[in-house]
Amino acid sequence: MMQILGSFAEYERAMVRERARAGLRAANAQGRHGGRKPKFSPTQQTEILSMLAVGRSAAEVARLFRVHRATISRINATARTASTVA
Repeated sequence: MMQILGSFAEYERAMVRERARAGLRAANAQGRHGGRKPKFSPTQQTEILSMLAVGRSAAEVARLFRVHRATISRINATARTASTVA
């Protein structure tokens, strides 16, 4: 009896997994991608990078934009790696 219940549970889990994958493929085909939306627009990121280039500290820029300093450092690091790759 337990083997029958176990096989039904296994089958149902496989069906859930397949429906989830199909949904992700459909969303990807529509151009939607998972994940969180960026905190800053490209314009704001450019402004942050220009403030850092002028000499303002990451902590000071973070206070102006009301975010954590790590967010500003991450934007700066991403821009640096993008400029070295390009």
